[in-house]
Amino acid sequence: MIEVDVALRRGTFRLEAAFSAEARVVALFGRSGAGKSTLVNAIAGLVRPERGRIVVDGRTLFDAGLGIDLPPEARRVGYVFQDALLFPHLSVAANLAYGERLTRAADRYIERDRVVSLLGLAPFLDRRPASLSGGERQRVAIGRALLASPRLLLLDEPLASLDAQRKGEILDYIERLRDELRVPVVYVSHAVEEVVRLADQVVVIASGRVAAQGSPVEALSRPGVAALASDDGEAAVLEARVAGRDKRYGLAILAFDGGELVVPDLGTAAGQSLRVRILARDVSLALERPTRVSIQNVLEARIESIGQTKDASVDVTLRVGASALISRITRKACEELALAPGSRVYAMVKAVSLERRA
Repeated sequence: MIEVDVALRRGTFRLEAAFSAEARVVALFGRSGAGKSTLVNAIAGLVRPERGRIVVDGRTLFDAGLGIDLPPEARRVGYVFQDALLFPHLSVAANLAYGERLTRAADRYIERDRVVSLLGLAPFLDRRPASLSGGERQRVAIGRALLASPRLLLLDEPLASLDAQRKGEILDYIERLRDELRVPVVYVSHAVEEVVRLADQVVVIASGRVAAQGSPVEALSRPGVAALASDDGEAAVLEARVAGRDKRYGLAILAFDGGELVVPDLGTAAGQSLRVRILARDVSLALERPTRVSIQNVLEARIESIGQTKDASVDVTLRVGASALISRITRKACEELALAPGSRVYAMVKAVSLERRA
């Protein structure tokens, strides 16, 4: 459990953020400059709030009213920055050993061999950071932070400087740490695909305040939230599982609470859980079930609400079973179809993004 309720000022920027979550991975999601890094710096003890409190797993790190302000080294918080910040004159093994020395032997709960194995660091132990790739350096930085046996691990945009292939590799390692070590993580990112794949809880930060909080399905499917944190436009996130595979055409059938989706088969096993992200611009609407069309995914839906946008479009929030979808169409199309809350329509889904393997 992490509880945060703080206020502070950095120059002209004002942060007033409060959230609580009990989850393995809590993602702080928002645009650059929203206040995410300032918030994790407050958790780590690198900046001091003007007021408020920070509690991790029942242990108070900061409480302005009670005069509690533990120094960073006493907070048992591991911190991995966007840049690995390894000691360049030390080998990988020596960098890892430095992390171990930050915690008394009696308080250590993670063995070096296990961290080395989980992060695949064995081939690099005798090398210096300058000889490693960006992804390899980040793995070492994560390993060093873990070997301090933290009560909480802070990852601040750890993939921002990596290419797509290296990002995928690091995400795989972070998932292994999440599932096998059970170290709670606060993960900072402005990349929605990382948040959808990793997070159990999402806290959306906008202009120094918490704009939304909940599971990825709840927080990221809420109308208006996407514009605060992403340029992709409105979108919905669904929890799904692989219900079957069509080997002849290389397709997989995903079942969710509302129907099924046909998607390209990525080799996922039957029964495996996935998170699916569908952009509003990839959902079209019809009053009757279309026939003889190339779009494979047609879902019967009910309109919950229609929201105006800043341009010539509207965002139509749909309910498909117990799941939500959003469709962005022109105001002209909305009027011609006489759409209104409560109307029954057919949602045609043109594209599906599989962001995370559970």
